Amino acid sequence: MPTSRPTALVVGASRTLGLGITAEYLRRGWHVIGTVRGSRPTGLHALRDAPSGGRLIVEQLEMTDPEQIAALRDRLAGRTLDLLFVNAAIARGDLPIGEVPTDMFTEVMATNALGPMRVVEALRPLVAPDGTIGVMSSEQGSVSLNTEGGQDLYRASKSALNQLMRCHAARYAEDGRTLLLMDPGWVRTGLGGPGAELSVEQSVPGVVATIEGHRGARGLHFVDRLGRVVPW
Repeated sequence: MPTSRPTALVVGASRTLGLGITAEYLRRGWHVIGTVRGSRPTGLHALRDAPSGGRLIVEQLEMTDPEQIAALRDRLAGRTLDLLFVNAAIARGDLPIGEVPTDMFTEVMATNALGPMRVVEALRPLVAPDGTIGVMSSEQGSVSLNTEGGQDLYRASKSALNQLMRCHAARYAEDGRTLLLMDPGWVRTGLGGPGAELSVEQSVPGVVATIEGHRGARGLHFVDRLGRVVPW
């Protein structure tokens, strides 16, 4: 892969926001490595086969599997990433926390919090010393903004993700990389639902502009797609 263009790794890029972020970076002239969970053709494969697809590589990754994370790290050894962005979220309905089965709690926490942080910890050495590591969070992960309740498990998983990123930032306090927790807004995806206020096309340009606007701003930032600080 030529080194004259910056390189992004977008984890969870097969559809909606992850796919949109990948397409936006390609539009900006970047090389992009995007991951999908399985072997079925996805929107990411179609994007790879499009005219600009020569700058897109598709890799397979199930981020809840530590062995697959390690294998991806090994396959990418020797590359330098300007951006690592991890996009992952599932929800399993709006149950009061007392009604959430243990296996559901474990699945959502592993997918939304533990998996992304395993990826960040494992692939961090591939990110340039002045590069950016971003993770897709949500305003629903904000404790102080939770005045209405609901979506107990999803909110808890995103709050856990935010806390784990703070732990990561503290562990590497002397590091020069930029760390971002990104709130994309309420977006019409399988997770956000058809009644959400934003389309993917409306959300993604702001997300990418905010990521790029924070380049070089070392330390951890919890921000939305318009660059506004989200309260913890």
